[in-house]
Amino acid sequence: MKRMKDDSQEGINPAKEQQEKPVPTVKSADRVLDIFELFAEEEDALSLMDIARKLGLPSSSTYKLLQNLHARGYLESDRQGRSFRLGYKLFEIGSKYARKTSLSEEFNRVAERIVEDLNETVFLSIRNGNKLLYIAEKQCTQPVRFVSHLGMQLPLHSTAMGKALLAGLSDEEIRRLYPSEELGMLTSRTIPTLSLLLEQLQRVRAEGLAYSEGEAVQGIRCVAAPIRKAGGEVVAAMSISIPEPRLDESLWRRAVDWVEQASREISLKLTYQSH
Repeated sequence: MKRMKDDSQEGINPAKEQQEKPVPTVKSADRVLDIFELFAEEEDALSLMDIARKLGLPSSSTYKLLQNLHARGYLESDRQGRSFRLGYKLFEIGSKYARKTSLSEEFNRVAERIVEDLNETVFLSIRNGNKLLYIAEKQCTQPVRFVSHLGMQLPLHSTAMGKALLAGLSDEEIRRLYPSEELGMLTSRTIPTLSLLLEQLQRVRAEGLAYSEGEAVQGIRCVAAPIRKAGGEVVAAMSISIPEPRLDESLWRRAVDWVEQASREISLKLTYQSH
């Protein structure tokens, strides 16, 4: 009779098992991951035919995968459903991971000090196409305040953090994000055109700070600055948001100083950690 191997005595060697028995792959899972990795490499939205051609997949099965991913929130599409980009669900998952990374850790340390001093809300965001994605925040205890949620997205051009992120791109890259001159408006103060946006971004680049005065949410004023990694690439932005009714010159000046100091501090730590 064949004797069974006793793993408790001999021990399990995962590396040996890996060599002897290759891990089976699921074709549909591989294709989903290929799609995600393709979008990670591309700046622009992609059509069904673009994806099928670039990955060498049948258009019929690619269509089914895209529809499933779109229905679950992992992809977003234009109004006609012809072009796709990464969806909010991926970034919700990614934001949970981001909270454990050095960027979020450094942000949380600084944000606690800011809220302790100002008692105003501090936000951290990254860019998702032409949208701003909130990945971390430290809320104040004020009864009136702007409340976001992790994974929330707003148009870049309507927010201070969005402008700080856009300022890290070239004008050519920005025009690819906004092929139309007319930009969507969230309030009467939102920047209405690409020309005005590019003009304002020149000032953001020169000053190193970006502002929003009720452009995304009426009655909320924000100051933001980019966060850079080694080499100077803008990887995120942070901001302080203050409702206009309690805003005075002293509080605003302190908020601006904090954003300048905190963004510089986080950027330096990210640069140091990369070496």
